[in-house]
Amino acid sequence: MRQATSKAAAGSCANHRQVLSLAAGAALLAGVTTAHAQSTGIASCDDFLTKYDACVVSKVPEAQRAMYKTQIDQTRKAWVDMAKNPSTKATMEATCKQTLDATKASLTAYGCSF
Repeated sequence: MRQATSKAAAGSCANHRQVLSLAAGAALLAGVTTAHAQSTGIASCDDFLTKYDACVVSKVPEAQRAMYKTQIDQTRKAWVDMAKNPSTKATMEATCKQTLDATKASLTAYGCSF
């Protein structure tokens, strides 16, 4: 009886650790999602970022997604930082349009349209 109780307690601890691990993973994913959803405050830039994300997730082959996601994360961070600076915020509309035009061609190959 004592051995059965020990095994039950060990199983309970393992289940508890698994639940904590899942909770930590969910929190990490929530942080990633929040980072992707961060707004630049410039409608055309945010629109481009949303469309780019949707294209990459739905049409770019899995083997190449990480590269595209890294690029868009870096772009998003740069744009958020630029939008905080009044002297660069004024040029954001043009910057986003140029990026859209440059990116459009490479993602058209995957069937994405902007």
